[in-house]
Amino acid sequence: MTPANMNAMVLAAGLGTRMRPITDTIPKPLVEVAGRTLLDRALDALNNAGIESAVVNVHHLGDQIVTHCARRNHPRIIISDERNRLLDSAGGIVKALPLLGSAPFVLLNADTFWIDTGQSNLAALAVAWDASRMDMLLMLVPVAHTTGHGTKTDFLMDGEGRLARAKGDAAGFVYAGAAIVDPAIFKDAEADPHSLNLYFDRAIDAGRLHGHVMDGHWITVGTPGAIAEAEAAIRTHQPALA
Repeated sequence: MTPANMNAMVLAAGLGTRMRPITDTIPKPLVEVAGRTLLDRALDALNNAGIESAVVNVHHLGDQIVTHCARRNHPRIIISDERNRLLDSAGGIVKALPLLGSAPFVLLNADTFWIDTGQSNLAALAVAWDASRMDMLLMLVPVAHTTGHGTKTDFLMDGEGRLARAKGDAAGFVYAGAAIVDPAIFKDAEADPHSLNLYFDRAIDAGRLHGHVMDGHWITVGTPGAIAEAEAAIRTHQPALA
């Protein structure tokens, strides 16, 4: 599958409580790291992969995100409005399904980003997608190639690319906040608050949760104090663009 044939969804509706007091007045996706907002970094990754349309969901201080997105031309942005009710990760996706269509789509978290080494990691993820074997394909990263995350791992991967919960196993990988998702997994789901972890576990049980290891450096910014660390990582891993 090619990125140009895919829509995307960016999860931008979280409360960002760990980023307080910054997020008392600014939604976390609009927090700037090295002069660029977290949300723009996500949207830039989509644009660089050739993805032309993205749904962005909003809740906390959502008016600011709506205004910010209106200033961008690429990718084309459609707002999924959750300002009246926060729906968590999976509930937000279910609400946005009519905007996403019936084909597999790219899913991104708005509060993490990465620095590509060579080709677009999202483009590589799309090439690795195989609907005959996968319900979801997660982008993964080794702990050693992360900043701001710590040592916890999320998933173990077998020789066929199938995933299981790592439960902190040092041999595991970190979920890099990017995935390709078959919307059929949400069949009969309600747009009520619930987590994407439910669907991860269902796909694991079915042997249809797969992983793809990214090439580059992944950065998460969880607290105000982590901004300086993230900016230092950008200078190290992307000095020409820092």
